[in-house]
Formats: sequence, C-alpha cells, structure tokens
Amino acid sequence: MPNERLRAAMVEQDLTNRDLAAELGVNVKSIERWLGGEIIPFPRNRHRLAMRLKRDESYLWPEAQPRDRAMELSESEVVRVYPHRADVPSGEWRRLFESAEAEIGILVYAGLFLAEDSGLQRILRKKAKAGVRARILLGDPDDARIAERGEEEGIGHALAAKIRNAQVLYRGLADTPGIEFRLHRTVLYNSIYRADEELFVNTHIYGLPAAQAPVWYLRKLPGGELTRHYLESFERVWDAATPITES
Repeated sequence: MPNERLRAAMVEQDLTNRDLAAELGVNVKSIERWLGGEIIPFPRNRHRLAMRLKRDESYLWPEAQPRDRAMELSESEVVRVYPHRADVPSGEWRRLFESAEAEIGILVYAGLFLAEDSGLQRILRKKAKAGVRARILLGDPDDARIAERGEEEGIGHALAAKIRNAQVLYRGLADTPGIEFRLHRTVLYNSIYRADEELFVNTHIYGLPAAQAPVWYLRKLPGGELTRHYLESFERVWDAATPITES
C-alpha cells in the first residue's frame, strides 16, 4: 500500500524524490519504493527522514514502531516533574519561552501569574518580532464551566475575575503582529505552555488550584508519543476557540 503520509510530508516540504535521495545519500529507487510501500526504510534512515520532514516515525511508519520502543521513547520525553507549579523557578518559565524559534503556545484558564510578568511580556513581544508565532488561549469568563472550575478550586467567581484581569494585562500585546489571542470553552484537564517541542504541562486536580498541582516538563523525541498528545490537544482547543476582538 502506498505511503501517502510520507508523500504528503514530502510535498509539504517541497521535496522531490531526487532531492530527498541526495540529502540522505540513497538511490532514487529507494525513495520510490518507500513511497510505494514496498519496503520500510532502515531505522537510521527512518530517523533522519522523520527529522527532515518534521514528523514522528510512528506517524510515517506506524507498523515499524514496536510498542515497547514507543513506550521507552515516551518515557524519555519526561525531563522533570515538579510536584507543584509554584516549584518551577521563575527563570525556567522565561528560559522556556526564550528558547522558542518557531512556536509559542499558552493554554490556560487565566494563567494570571504569566500575564503579571512584565519580563515575560517583553520576551513574547521580542520573539514575535523575530518571527515566532505566539498563541495564547484563555478561558471564556462568561462560560459556565469557568464558574464550575472556580467552585472546584474553592475560589468561586474569582477565576472569571482572574481571566478578565489577564485580558487587561495582555492588552499591550494585542496589536503585536505574530501574537494571537483566543477564548476557549473547553474543560481543561491540563494547562499547556509550549516553546516549539518543549512543554510545561500543569495538571489540573479536583479541589486544588493550579499553582499547587504538578507540572510535567516534556521534550519531544522522534518516535515518542507523550508530548505529541499534548501538542495535538492544544491544536484542537485552538481550532474551536474564538478570537478575542476589542469591544
């Protein structure tokens, strides 16, 4: 069966069979056979292809990735676990976003601790001017789920107030090209903070405010699946969210 995922990834990167063969140092016939699904590349070439095409090996060749290997790689994506978000040093948040070369993503209900950080706002503005795409998702303060989450955290209507406060604090970034804001009405099981393929994932625990819940520091590896789940989740929420417009 033809490997349409591989073909589509090559088209997206504007790569011909001959171009890819030259880059990998293989025969053009090998590329044709990979595309035709006749053979699966050797592990070394799979890894190089996945990196070049910016795709997971498990996506391009799902039949070639043993489950035990995928589990091992996913486990290796966990760089560190902080027992509470408050345990993450402030410098680590800035380092995370400073490291971004293509994408910054923030998915929260309020994330007021970031909105209040003027140094972080300077980083976001600087990165956007350098061509990094920054997307910030806040909860819709008028959504009933926000009131429910506020009750779960024991802060009642304060969560909606925090979101409105964050919106005010972010106004200085609203007109910066490359920085986009949207409101979501999604039940969040985690807050996600992204810089390219590095993530801080702040779990949400019933009865605890986010600052007291754990944070997973993840770094994506080719063939790993853990980080990919959160990246895909971010995109689903973004696609369903509503752009913020000035009233």
